[in-house]
Amino acid sequence: MSSPSHTECTRILVPSGVLGLGFDRQALACGIELKPDLIAIDGGSTDSGPAYLGTGTSKYAPAVTAGEWRELLDARRAAACPLVIGSAGTCGVDAQVQWMLELTRNWANEHAVTLRIATLSTELKPEAVHAAIAQERVSSLGNIAVDKALSIAVGECTHIVALAGAEPVAAALATGADVVIAGRTTDTALFAALAIARGADPGAAWHAAKTIECGALCSTAPASGVVSVDIDRTGFTVKALAEGAVCTPYTVSAHMLYENTDPFVLHEPGGHLDVSSARYIETDEGVRVTGSRWIPGDEYTVKLEGARRLGQQCSSLVLIREARYIEQIERWCNTLEARLRDDVSRHLGPIHYTLELRRIGRDATLGAAEFDTRIPVEIGVLLLVTADSDEIALSIAQLANPLLLHHGLPEDTSMPSFAFPYTPAETPRGTVFSFCLDHVMTVDHWSDACRLDVIEHKPA
Repeated sequence: MSSPSHTECTRILVPSGVLGLGFDRQALACGIELKPDLIAIDGGSTDSGPAYLGTGTSKYAPAVTAGEWRELLDARRAAACPLVIGSAGTCGVDAQVQWMLELTRNWANEHAVTLRIATLSTELKPEAVHAAIAQERVSSLGNIAVDKALSIAVGECTHIVALAGAEPVAAALATGADVVIAGRTTDTALFAALAIARGADPGAAWHAAKTIECGALCSTAPASGVVSVDIDRTGFTVKALAEGAVCTPYTVSAHMLYENTDPFVLHEPGGHLDVSSARYIETDEGVRVTGSRWIPGDEYTVKLEGARRLGQQCSSLVLIREARYIEQIERWCNTLEARLRDDVSRHLGPIHYTLELRRIGRDATLGAAEFDTRIPVEIGVLLLVTADSDEIALSIAQLANPLLLHHGLPEDTSMPSFAFPYTPAETPRGTVFSFCLDHVMTVDHWSDACRLDVIEHKPA
């Protein structure tokens, strides 16, 4: 089976799974030679937790992000096509969009280039979400009810973003923008938008977007980064561009399982993708995929993400190698926690705080869902104390210090000694955050949750 020619499709070049992760420069150069219609890259995710949305910062080093963005601006100029980034600055808040805009302006000034830059701002004020709740336009995806407690949580959020879909990205590109800098988007929207706007099959476009959202993760060399996809009216063809990297029917089809609860269905603003009838065929041009279907929804909804402060945190880590304690590590942690809570009550009084003891090497990753019962050689017990102030969190961690080092089981007649890997054993972590929104908001139009601005930049 042969793929449609380039003139019949939309060709998208993806340099990497995310800006800041690095990419194969030789493969990127090969991709530019293929004359793509669009270069697109994701800028973030929630993979590393709520701190980045809570603080409005990026998890990637600014210098690395800036350097790679400059290279992609160079690539855009060489390819003579638009460049799009979604979820700018990891979390996609307005400040990160503006930072990426400033980087782009600086590049344009240095190269004496005139640019049309479109920005999509997706940060919402709590008042907007409160209004949507009052209008019964917010519904839960999980176990967080839409009630007074949710309204309180919304008011406590430091940042709230709505995940933009393909429509605002397409609108930004329709302005003739050379560069589109989007706030928080779904991982797939920036890759599906142009092809759908140009008449490609929506099922093919969304499935292609899901496949390439993480760059070469859909290939046999996931770390190689660069992939290219052709999307047309009947399907799409994807191929990896780095030397030694190959897309196969297995690697392409398997990506529907990545960060998705259903291997056949993917929900997006305005509908969902169904790949239950998709066919994957290896061709000389790459893997050809047909049969994917897009099912429009009755309403247009956008997912909400919000983060609020939990408090101030302090941590301690102790290492345990004594076999008897490792065998009874759950009991040791339970008795230590009970003793520590008594000490806190006696010395610090009735204060608000939380304690966690994570057993690294036993079940710190899966917790109660851990299925492997093998006894390790050693266990690290990580204490996390969260309280209303740094001083209280540190005081509780300091109360725990001798217990972590010498706490014995109730029947012990001698005092054990364990090991701290560093000193001081207490590490203040500052403010910690939690996600507090697992909801979607119904809107009449995408612009109700996203603002499009166009800047005509002329070099200074």
